[in-house]
Amino acid sequence: MSKEKMKGFQELVEEKLPQLLPEKDGYNDVLIDAMAYSLLSGGKRLRPILALAACSAVGGKIEDALVSAASIECIHAYSLVHDDLPGMDDDELRRGKPTNHIVFGVGMATLAGDGLQTQAFENICDYWLAQGKPEIGLRVAFELAHGAGNLGMVVGQAQDLLAEGKHIDEANMKYIHAHKTGALITASVRIGAIIGGANDAQLKALTEYGDRIGLAFQITDDILDVVGDTAVIGKPVGSDEKNNKATYPALYGLDASRKMAEEQCALAKNMLSDLPGDCDVLDYIADYIVKRQK
Repeated sequence: MSKEKMKGFQELVEEKLPQLLPEKDGYNDVLIDAMAYSLLSGGKRLRPILALAACSAVGGKIEDALVSAASIECIHAYSLVHDDLPGMDDDELRRGKPTNHIVFGVGMATLAGDGLQTQAFENICDYWLAQGKPEIGLRVAFELAHGAGNLGMVVGQAQDLLAEGKHIDEANMKYIHAHKTGALITASVRIGAIIGGANDAQLKALTEYGDRIGLAFQITDDILDVVGDTAVIGKPVGSDEKNNKATYPALYGLDASRKMAEEQCALAKNMLSDLPGDCDVLDYIADYIVKRQK
């Protein structure tokens, strides 16, 4: 049942995503094509699903969270476009397709990422203003900016670059993973909870849930980069080693890394016990993260 609920959330997001892009006007056509290429290219849609699931877990209405949740995917898509650029990870394959800069060029890919990032905030502001609830829109925009920005994903990516080719300790490793990947995942959970009307205790519990699955997700990503199959995960394996990235398997080995991911997800599930709504999807996602193959 939980798997079917998650698939239902994914289908809602997939239906909403094309509606978030601007209309073509004859001047922006190539830019919109580049944005759509990465936004609509498939993927797990984990972050918007987490937002919808967190909203449901505190008894909120899914339809209230859908635009904000889908807008989170705009941020995630932008981050992947920029991650793949030659100045970052220099990857040529994403989700089994040529990366954005391979198709559209480095300059247009950079602008497509910029467009996706700003589009997310435009969508959120437009929706909540239209609902007559600008205070919720302000909170959602803040959470997204915080999770994606200079105190979240961006600083994690910066530290990841600075750590290339260096031996770093556990504290630095945790910092990179918590910010590079975990911050946007936690923001997604918090956004859904806020829209759903979570109280302080519920928001705190879901924040810890997000922190823990975010760390587990990145550890699993590190593992898949070592043992995964390019045909399954849709991007080249071994890129972390190629770029001398700091990873959990490099520091602790595969077995210990798997155990750490499993422990984080088990602790995350404990945070759901006192929530008043439907926690099935959040519970399922915690298990899915450590078992996934892509």
